[in-house]
Amino acid sequence: MEIDFNLVYALVGFLIMLGILGGIGINKPRGMSVKMWCVGYLAVAIGFDIVVVVGLVGQYVWLTNLLLGLSAGAATGLAIHVMHHINEEGEHPTMMG
Repeated sequence: MEIDFNLVYALVGFLIMLGILGGIGINKPRGMSVKMWCVGYLAVAIGFDIVVVVGLVGQYVWLTNLLLGLSAGAATGLAIHVMHHINEEGEHPTMMG
């Protein structure tokens, strides 16, 4: 059985991003102010953007696969965050529902 390292890089990227977002708190800040929490999310996004530029300019296949995983982890983190807000809406109805 041969290991497909493309899949390994993508899985590692997914786990890294989900771990970072979980570490700073997906739904609420962990041990920091809301302002610092927002700055943390911004830093993650800018860091991701820089890595994307490096990957695209350098044409690194392994980095492209890692970026796929990072993107998946970010999308999953966003989905968890949105689901949290949907659940809150059910507890506190607004004019939107």
